[in-house]
Order: sequence, then structure tokens, then C-alpha cells
Amino acid sequence: MDKLVLATGNKGKVAEFSHLFEQYNIKVIPQSDFKVPDVPETGTTFVENAIIKARHAAQLTGLPAIADDSGLVVEALDGAPGIYSARYAGEQASDTDNCDKLLNALSNTNARRAKFLCVLVFLRHAKDPTPIICQGEWEGEITREANGEGGFGYDPVFFIPALKRTAAELTKSEKGEISHRAKALVLLMQQLNTHIL
Repeated sequence: MDKLVLATGNKGKVAEFSHLFEQYNIKVIPQSDFKVPDVPETGTTFVENAIIKARHAAQLTGLPAIADDSGLVVEALDGAPGIYSARYAGEQASDTDNCDKLLNALSNTNARRAKFLCVLVFLRHAKDPTPIICQGEWEGEITREANGEGGFGYDPVFFIPALKRTAAELTKSEKGEISHRAKALVLLMQQLNTHIL
């Protein structure tokens, strides 16, 4: 298996996953290259949404598929924005819109603990009854203002205390070693090496 369809058209995710998969010599092709449209994320959990996306991409391309559903879980907001992270400020919200809404929601509290969570799902084919599911978490805190130009999503407001920087201030390589996606991918590759490769 040297080729996978990546069930996303999100340019930030495509760039990040392409970088992460390079070390495994696996080429990930975004579903947008096959003109596969996004599928409605009707699940109520990260796992359900990732499976929905992977099945959709595998069905329309005939390739093994990998999908991620990820988001930011903020303790003081009872886990919000959670599965709605990408559309926290509305269906067409920009990353800046989402970050602004989050900072506003936390403006009156010092409780800033948060984590990024990533669920990765691998399907051998569209009807695969036993998807491989792996989860990665990245602990941090929410800043009071955005900092950094790198990354995407909530990276400018996600602060890593041990590094004294936001995720948006990390290099691609630094983020690729410690992020929620990197952790989930390590677990996934272990599973693939055992069962598939």
C-alpha cells in the first residue's frame, strides 16, 4: 500500500498530513484531487465523523482511505467547541472568526486549560467492517490573544507551556513531533504495520 486518499479538502490538514506521511514513504492524495465533495458531518462524536468521511472518500475513489476528525476541547466551556471546532463561529467561519469567538467566550475566566484531540480512521475499502481507529491528544492552554503566523485553525491561541510558544509559533518539524495528529499517526502506523503493510 503506497497510496491513500485523504478524506479532506482542508489545505492546512493536507499540508500537515503530507509532511507527516513523508517519513513513512506513503503518498496521501487529498480527496479534492479526485473531485470528491465534502460529506455532511452528521455524527455526534469525533469517531463517527471520521468514519463518515473515510467511507465517503473510499466509496468515491476506490482507494483505501484515511480520515481525521479533530478539534479543540476547552475545559471551561464543557468541551466546546469540540466536534464543531471548524464551524464554531458559523458554517462559513474563518480561522480568525473561530479564534475570536473562543477568546471572547473565555474573556472573563482564568480557566484556560484545553487540548487538541484527533481521531484518525483507516478503511481498507468503503465497506470495511473493522476500521482502524486511533486517537491523539495535545494538552495546552488558551492564550488571551493570537500569536504566531504558522499552522492553521486554533494554533495561534493554543499555548504550549513547556515550550512557552503557541502552536502557530512552532516550526513544521516541531509541531510534527508533538501534535495531536502526529501522536494519532504514530499509533495508526503501528497498527498498519501490524495488520496491513
